[in-house]
Amino acid sequence: MTNPLPIKFLETDLEALAGISGRIALLVAPDDNAARSPAARRLNRLTKGALNRFLGSDAWGKVKPGEATDLAWPAGLQAEALQIVKAGPRADVATARKAGAAIGKAVGKAGVLVLAGSMLRAADVSFGLALRAYDFEPHKTAEPTARGPVQMMVKDPEAVALAANPMAAVAEGVFFTRDLVNEPANVLTTDDFAARLAAMQELGLEVEILEEEALEALGMGALLGVGQGSDSPSKVVVMQWNGGGEEAPFALVGKGVVFDTGGISIKPAAGMEEMTMDMGGAGVVAGVMRTLALRRAKANVVGLVGLVENMPDGRAQRPGDVVKSMKGDTIEVINTDAEGRLVLADVLWYAQERFKPVGMINLATLTGAIIIALGHENTGVFSNDDGLCDAFLTACKSEGEGAWRMPMGDAYDAKLKSRIADMMNVGGRDGGAITAAQFLKRFVKEGMPWCHLDIAGTALVKTDTTLAPKGATGWGVMALDRLIRDRFEG
Repeated sequence: MTNPLPIKFLETDLEALAGISGRIALLVAPDDNAARSPAARRLNRLTKGALNRFLGSDAWGKVKPGEATDLAWPAGLQAEALQIVKAGPRADVATARKAGAAIGKAVGKAGVLVLAGSMLRAADVSFGLALRAYDFEPHKTAEPTARGPVQMMVKDPEAVALAANPMAAVAEGVFFTRDLVNEPANVLTTDDFAARLAAMQELGLEVEILEEEALEALGMGALLGVGQGSDSPSKVVVMQWNGGGEEAPFALVGKGVVFDTGGISIKPAAGMEEMTMDMGGAGVVAGVMRTLALRRAKANVVGLVGLVENMPDGRAQRPGDVVKSMKGDTIEVINTDAEGRLVLADVLWYAQERFKPVGMINLATLTGAIIIALGHENTGVFSNDDGLCDAFLTACKSEGEGAWRMPMGDAYDAKLKSRIADMMNVGGRDGGAITAAQFLKRFVKEGMPWCHLDIAGTALVKTDTTLAPKGATGWGVMALDRLIRDRFEG
């Protein structure tokens, strides 16, 4: 997998600055005149006043908090650039991470020295740097992009390293998710996906793979119907992290459609190549489970993912078919491109039957309708429980991951009524994201706290974001890890 750049934390050594090659990144408060920071004063002397002149210019005034600008090949330094980053000692978490991302985006072969001094959130700077320095290159024949060493000079290296350690675990979880979502479908088959999850046993996770024979015995007709047109076998992978006491686990459930053609209700050709990301929900669950294991979380969490491929083979299910779910409900398949909810229906029911969790959150790149509603800035959040939903939205806000609660209700649910079965798998174009959530709610037991996260707009984007290059974002790993820390680790 792609690994985050290692970051070394050092005591501040101002005498070494003149001879540093590569890049130097200096964190400067928005109103700093370079007289308050020893590092800034030293660099100003070395550059013969160039730093002070820049900090007094109109150009510096236009730089927003968390953003940066370069002084290229500054006189008096061996560094190829002096990067000036607008973030003061008391910058908030979002600004600190944004500042780190500005540094991480520019890291080159010669590396970077970050002068963070006594910044309170230096660990968050390192986190933002690590996240933004991600690049997915395993399928390029050119030499991988070289990225040199990253060092941070801070007031208390040991304390900053201690604070950064759990963040490094989250960064690795995010990278694992991004790699999975970015992989092409001819590489990330259901077999390959399951093997990558099984490999996490070396981290201390318990991993179990349920093959088609076991799924048939369990009665997962909804899930199996989706994958019956593919040569790739359908699977359910169960990952358990038992870091807490004897209490029941919290459950995460992910949609893992490794490629979605739409089946017989085939999608248009334009943009279909992006359907390699239709396993994004499973990717996030995998990334969270990896993070929990790496940081030895003191909580019990089970992650379950349904892995299938939706193909238009001669064996594929047809519009009009009726399938029977593990719950026992029958479903009229009106549109084979509404397949993710069929996968989740069986995995949600299995999670409750086997583990009797204290609550559940499922994630899925489920509907185009949520993109129409919220764009690519926010995930749609649907829930039957205000306490769990509010806690999750608080976690999203803390981690800077956009999320917005959407409505649910009986009127939407009524749109799923079928003439020949217990329900249809779609309810029409209007309110499509909501009727999808109402479908899933039918497979959530009474009294079970539950959230459904529709990440269709946030799992993969076509432009850079603050903390990620274009492509897979890893959205949700940070917020779910935060939720587990705050709600279940006490």
